[in-house]
Amino acid sequence: MSGGSTESGHKVGRSKVMTATDWDGRYGEGRQWSVDPNQFFAEAVADLEVGDTPSGRKALDLACGEGRNAVWLAERGWDVTAVDFSSVGVERGSAAAAERGITVNWQIADLESWDLGVHSYDVVAHVYLHWGGPQREPFLRRSAEAVADGGAMIVVSHDRSNIDHGHGGPQNPELLTTPDELRDLLTASGLEVTRAELVYRDLSVADERGVETAVRAIDHLVVARRR
Repeated sequence: MSGGSTESGHKVGRSKVMTATDWDGRYGEGRQWSVDPNQFFAEAVADLEVGDTPSGRKALDLACGEGRNAVWLAERGWDVTAVDFSSVGVERGSAAAAERGITVNWQIADLESWDLGVHSYDVVAHVYLHWGGPQREPFLRRSAEAVADGGAMIVVSHDRSNIDHGHGGPQNPELLTTPDELRDLLTASGLEVTRAELVYRDLSVADERGVETAVRAIDHLVVARRR
């Protein structure tokens, strides 16, 4: 990846909370990331699918952005609902799904007020969705409540340690979490946490002269099941 941006769309050093208008502007510049799914999310979903057929199972992609994870899930046979407040991002995801001949239920909505349902989804994807402190815990509890019996919530986020020891991502610690914090919150929400660990992305960024530098981003992956 080049140009000083990260997989989650934050320029180096960015600390502001992004609005729908901000994201429309970013997506209006062109595709921000690969069309491939997030590597850690894809790995976690593949683990869930062992011995099972996803066809007909329901997945919810929260803050889907350009829809790469939603499209990937739908291609594998999942019944996917994808939600984002950026109309430009959703339009790009919808176009990608149409090109591949697959169906996704796209929703342009503010997740703070959108109804996630109760025990409704076999997978709830929470991938690089960063909330401020007062909003984070209520939303994570709502997300956990949306997980169906036997289902899972998969969280991939920038870790708080990334600010001092990694590259890119939000620079406001109040927007970030740690695996232990998520383990405690999701356990208290009635889910069984099966994975909660740091994961790393090796990136290459270019300066104004085009000189590439190797850097590492610190994320975390948390998988929580409703048994």
